[in-house]
Amino acid sequence: MFRGKQTRVLLLNDMERLECTLFRLEQGFELQFHLGPTLQGKSVHVHTNYPAPGKKFVSSSFRQLEWVNPSGREDDSDKYCKLDLEIAGSYQYYFGCGHEERTGGGFIVVDPVLRIGHERKILPLDCITVQTYLAKCLGPLDEWLDRLRVAKETGYNMIHFTPLQKLGASRSCYSIADQLELNPDFSPPGKNNTWMDVGNLTEKIKKEWNMLCITDVVFNHTAANSKWIRHHPECGYNLVNSPYLKPAWLLDRALWHFSCAIILRGLLWTEVFSQLKLWEFLQVNVEKAVEQFRKVLQAGECNRPASNGPKSIQECCDWFKKSLEELNVECYKEMHSHHEKAINCIVGTVCYERLAAHGPQLGPVTRTNPLVTRYFTFPFEDMTMEQENQLIQNPNDACHLLAHNGWVMGDDPLRNFAEPGSNVYLRRELVCWGDSVKLHYGVKPEDCPYLWAHMKKYTEITAKHFSGVRLDNCHSTPLHVAEYMLSVARQYRPDLYVVAEVFTGSEELDNIFMTRLGITSLIREAMSAGDSHEEGRLVYHFGGEPVGSFVQPNLRPLVPSIAHAMFLDVTHDNECPIQVRSVFDALPSTAIVSMACCASGSTRGYDELVPHQVIIYMCWNPDALPSSVGEVNLQTGIMSGKLALNKLHQELAEKGFTQVYVDQLDADTVAVTRHCPTFKNPETHQYREHLDPMYIPGKIEEVILEARTVERNAESYVKDERFINGMLNFMVEIQNLFCGYSGYLSDMSEFVEEILFEKLTPGSVIAFRVSLDPNSQKVVGYLRTQLSQFNRLYKSGSLTDSNVPGILKIALDFLMSKLTLAELNVLLFRCDVEEEEDGGGCYNIPSWMPLKYGGLQGFVSVLSEIRPKNDLGHPFCDNLRQGDWMIDYVSSRLMNKGGALREVGKWFSAVFTYLEHIPRYLVPCYFDAIIVGAYATAVDAVFNQMSSFVQNGSTLVKQLALGSVQMCGVGRVPTLPPLSPELEDVPVRLNSVTKQEEQCCVSLAAGLPHFSTGIFRCWGRDTFIALRGLMLLTGRYLEARNIILAFAGTMHHGLIPNLLGQGVAARYDCCDAVWWWLQCIQDYCNIVPNSTDILMCPVSRMYPTDDSEVHDQPLYVVIQEAMQCHMQGIEFRERNAGPQIDHNMRDEGFNVEAKVNPETGFVYGGKRFNCGTWMDKMGESDKANNRGVPATPRDGSAVEIAGLSKSAVRWLMTMNENGNFPYSSVTIHRDGTEQSVSYKEWNQRIQENFERFFYVSEDPSDPNEQHPDLVHKKCIYKDSYGASSPWCDYQLRPNFTIAMVVAPELFTVQRAWKALEIVEKKLLGPLGMKTLDPDDLVYCGVYDNALDNDNYNYAKGFNYHQGPEWLWPVGYFLRAKLYFAKKMGQEKYNESVYLVKNVLSRLYTHLERSPWKGLPELTNENGQYCPFSCETQAWSIATVLETLYDL
Repeated sequence: MFRGKQTRVLLLNDMERLECTLFRLEQGFELQFHLGPTLQGKSVHVHTNYPAPGKKFVSSSFRQLEWVNPSGREDDSDKYCKLDLEIAGSYQYYFGCGHEERTGGGFIVVDPVLRIGHERKILPLDCITVQTYLAKCLGPLDEWLDRLRVAKETGYNMIHFTPLQKLGASRSCYSIADQLELNPDFSPPGKNNTWMDVGNLTEKIKKEWNMLCITDVVFNHTAANSKWIRHHPECGYNLVNSPYLKPAWLLDRALWHFSCAIILRGLLWTEVFSQLKLWEFLQVNVEKAVEQFRKVLQAGECNRPASNGPKSIQECCDWFKKSLEELNVECYKEMHSHHEKAINCIVGTVCYERLAAHGPQLGPVTRTNPLVTRYFTFPFEDMTMEQENQLIQNPNDACHLLAHNGWVMGDDPLRNFAEPGSNVYLRRELVCWGDSVKLHYGVKPEDCPYLWAHMKKYTEITAKHFSGVRLDNCHSTPLHVAEYMLSVARQYRPDLYVVAEVFTGSEELDNIFMTRLGITSLIREAMSAGDSHEEGRLVYHFGGEPVGSFVQPNLRPLVPSIAHAMFLDVTHDNECPIQVRSVFDALPSTAIVSMACCASGSTRGYDELVPHQVIIYMCWNPDALPSSVGEVNLQTGIMSGKLALNKLHQELAEKGFTQVYVDQLDADTVAVTRHCPTFKNPETHQYREHLDPMYIPGKIEEVILEARTVERNAESYVKDERFINGMLNFMVEIQNLFCGYSGYLSDMSEFVEEILFEKLTPGSVIAFRVSLDPNSQKVVGYLRTQLSQFNRLYKSGSLTDSNVPGILKIALDFLMSKLTLAELNVLLFRCDVEEEEDGGGCYNIPSWMPLKYGGLQGFVSVLSEIRPKNDLGHPFCDNLRQGDWMIDYVSSRLMNKGGALREVGKWFSAVFTYLEHIPRYLVPCYFDAIIVGAYATAVDAVFNQMSSFVQNGSTLVKQLALGSVQMCGVGRVPTLPPLSPELEDVPVRLNSVTKQEEQCCVSLAAGLPHFSTGIFRCWGRDTFIALRGLMLLTGRYLEARNIILAFAGTMHHGLIPNLLGQGVAARYDCCDAVWWWLQCIQDYCNIVPNSTDILMCPVSRMYPTDDSEVHDQPLYVVIQEAMQCHMQGIEFRERNAGPQIDHNMRDEGFNVEAKVNPETGFVYGGKRFNCGTWMDKMGESDKANNRGVPATPRDGSAVEIAGLSKSAVRWLMTMNENGNFPYSSVTIHRDGTEQSVSYKEWNQRIQENFERFFYVSEDPSDPNEQHPDLVHKKCIYKDSYGASSPWCDYQLRPNFTIAMVVAPELFTVQRAWKALEIVEKKLLGPLGMKTLDPDDLVYCGVYDNALDNDNYNYAKGFNYHQGPEWLWPVGYFLRAKLYFAKKMGQEKYNESVYLVKNVLSRLYTHLERSPWKGLPELTNENGQYCPFSCETQAWSIATVLETLYDL
């Protein structure tokens, strides 16, 4: 199967430390580090200890990775650095910003690649079937092959050996006397086997048997009788290098001397603890210390008391004595609490070891079985306590008094309980291993050179001869030691397989060991499950995906992993299940384990049904009789069943069966594609005689295994004293007796097999091989052929349909290349109200909600959320499985359209026909593949029709550019007024009702969903704020021209409408829309090739005067009219004024005024009862008495209009000078005379007066400041000049940043920079700009249009522009910041670029996460979601695109 390059993306965020997060990757993967929102724009450096090509791994050696920016653009959305992962192990990464070395980091784990056989065939991790052998039970090395052959013949592919080293006196498998010496028991008399012989054996097993061998490494302790520890006692925790253990040692010796058959708390207190007086180790000799203190005072060696007379000195000494006595009391209390804990632990241990029914029941107290296990070694002859007290005073003797190892219940696994600060030994909390000494490494090799060198050699021997290691006692091994030793091992064997069993009780703590050590698999045990339901849950948890999972893209986010499991029937250090459960449990339980999608395994003896711990293993003999002593074969125990299950386990992993479904059929039966009884004793438990049929979608190819555990006539079990022997009276019967099955078509045309069970007895297992029925197989093959045009992955399993519909013979990218951007708007987007306008609606999932769009984006937004999580239980997936409604919606919606869209609809209809004939559980997966492939093709078609800025842009640029398609479309009713019939390239269509041709120009929606249809779709101000970003920068020049000319046709009184109302219900109640329109004409001429031609384009005037008919004028005439009207002065009353056009506005508000101050050149207008700018909230509440009152009238000269008018006048002046505009001035009639004002003069007046009247100086005596008493923010620019309420002029708002962008020449650089710094500090939010200074008395950052109360400032959303954070001004602020930063020098520019990138990254994050795939109109304070905002707004997207263009 083609897989392709796998790439994972890890997002870096400031201060994000992921050391407890497990990230697993495979060799051959590429890991990319991308900057998250908190880091974009910063100077980030990423470091890793993953070695550079050709270099060796050194854990402490880090290198810095280089950044790659594929788009070559300034924004950081695509910037990444990468690692090509080719070497197994654990690797660390960290990152910092600027001079900060580390501000975040984590680990990655790269899995090893295991190989077997002469051909070095790969053994996938999920294929592993391991069997554990206690090495000491194998006998001489020459006999091992006969005993190990049992594992080979029963289908295992890995053998785990307990340590092969020389064992200590206890003969415990993990008490190693010499880590470098092979166990002499493995050498027969007269022969001395070596590690080379062991290596030859493991290599033979690997190449000839196709099996790997792993063994334990024990780093934490050594046997108490190890000779080398006698020569190097510094390698343990002794009373010389760890003197803090002396109290614990004294207690340990006292307990040894204490001899009593009956344990009484009172005796422990009186005979042990009170005699030892251990509290004295913590206390001070008061009298002696006081005398020393007195001498110091008398000698004047410290700060003396006020008087140095005897009386003063005595007072000081008395005070000192009192303090010491108080301190001693506290020390006594502390030691007393340790005593109490110690007594409780001792009593608990004695009760368990001698009295408890589930304990070892050691019997009487003897020297062999003392009252409690000793915590320290004592390699001396017996002596009295007094003599022993003298012993610890001699370092040469005390260094041999070494602390034993063990474990502490509930302790922090990352804490070394033998280090200072721990009282585990004193409090007797250690579950002690009396045969082992805890090793004392220190923090680095120099702290204990012999020990580090000795264990390094031990590790090298192990890695040389074994393919993997099991870390014994991993959770108690110092992490830095295990890291070092595994690094050594990987130098010898790079693909080292590392397994461990950790008992942390926390997945987070487990991950610390996994990530730091590069552990490949964590050991899990089926015996930990209390019943079949819990064991089934473990199978699901430890690996595999849900059945019908989505196909994941090759490039996707790196998500945290759960630890890869080695799931065992039973571990070798636990009781045999037969002892605690039932013999009938063995086969079903191992069948469940075998079906886990992870490594699996068992312990030798389980398959033979051995009911006790082993002595020496039996050999393989295929011809042996069941009664043969010392020999086993497939007739023994459950071996025949285990062989079949092991083969099945390996086959499923090799063939990519990664999806798992676990079903609890009833209380006693689990189906994991097979049946399994629970863990109950069949002799006493009542099983159901009749089991309901089981239904499997698909066709049963074969019954792989029908096995059951049966009792046979044989002698009762007798334990053999020489060999391990299983229970001969039980065996596995393999035959075809349990079930019959038949197939039929379900109501959903799905082929289903019904399985009827007969004679299904306890201890039974059935395994089926199931495939799709032949017809479904063919249909899936045909479908994959179609999908292969999107992804080569689908080439595998594809088939050619001889009857393929003709439409499917055409590539989808060809069909979509025929779509216009307006048609792509229909294909990809259109919200619910847009769909309703056409008589439809967005697809609604009854048990959930409607999708955001009727087009493909609506489906993709949901799928992108559920695909990474494989959330197949999502209502979206349920809907797909339950019926064909969704797929019918997708195709029929497009089929109802005309032209090229209908052809795309036909393609969907044809390909969905295949989808209707595959099993329902596969429908979500393949629906996702179709939709995502079609969506990607459509998006490519979009970008192919856009500008080079978009085509070569970053991911953020492209996603924002999709906003152009999202917002620009053609509805059922034309939104724009008709263009001149003389104009070329105007799109037309046939009206479905009149059957006449009509123009169908693209219009720009203000926002979705609220401003998307009807008269509320197009707004003059919104359109022209958004037009440059969404249409000109994206290359949609013709459509931009049409919109400019359409609005030109609606000019009336020198204004263009705010609300277009399809041209016939226009509202001319704004002063700024015409200036934004003029700015867009200027932008058009600056961006579009041959752009000045637009000035000659005919404009069909709808209202040249109040009563005239429509006629054509060139655009330049209309432009001149706008300028002349303003200089002359505009005063009129809106047509049809009254509640019929606005039920909130007061009568005075319908009077519109806009003029030019002849002294300053500033455009001014508006009144306190109407809103002339974008901050146009009109009061609506009768309760609050604000109806008809504008919240922000901004009358006078609004600062952004001053900037926009300056930009227009300057441009027209330049155009005239260049011969592109015929007018050099405006002519007006005033006081009965005709006057002329040149554009040059007008431009000069604005330039000279702007800062004089708009800048708020630091100097309170500035002669230009008319209202110094109203100033509350200095060094800013006023929001307006000449407002009817003068204090409104001085409010800090973000509007002057607009003027900075369109007319930067008006601003002094230093003043502009200071003002921008104040805006950044006071107004910039996470996503948008606060619309009012939070220090203002009427500031309110939460917009609630539904709230109606008596609060004048809040009711009915009166604070719409009094604090809520709007997004579109952010673009202008950032552009202004960049412009003036360049003037301020490189340092300021670099700082500004960081700010811009950081803001862009937050917007990018929102864009990525939003199901609307847009940027909202506004947010509440501090970026909080506002439910009354448009979810995606045209100007929000457009101004951010403009910022990226400036970058």
